[in-house]
Amino acid sequence: MAGERPKRPLSAYMLWLNENREQIKKDNPGSKVTDIAKRGGELWRAIKDKTEWEQKAVKMKEEYNKAVKEYEANGGTDTGAGKKRKSKAAKPAKKAKKKETSEEEEEEESE
Repeated sequence: MAGERPKRPLSAYMLWLNENREQIKKDNPGSKVTDIAKRGGELWRAIKDKTEWEQKAVKMKEEYNKAVKEYEANGGTDTGAGKKRKSKAAKPAKKAKKKETSEEEEEEESE
């Protein structure tokens, strides 16, 4: 049996944030995690030249695609992700059926 599916690669922003998070914390002592993330977003948007991070992200994406191909070639399947999606899609249908039966029951009780 194959190992776990490779994790998705980080975006250019996440690569940058991971490298700069400690500095943002130092510059904003006592900030909450959400404040640091918000400040990181502001700083990221202010960066004019993001090519360094975008190139790193592209490289990680290529490595990820290669790892996924190897994973699938070695018998790995993507059924886990499909099951999660199906279960989410199935839940609203079940709720709709419950509503229908509850409305029918209410009609029968009122008669």
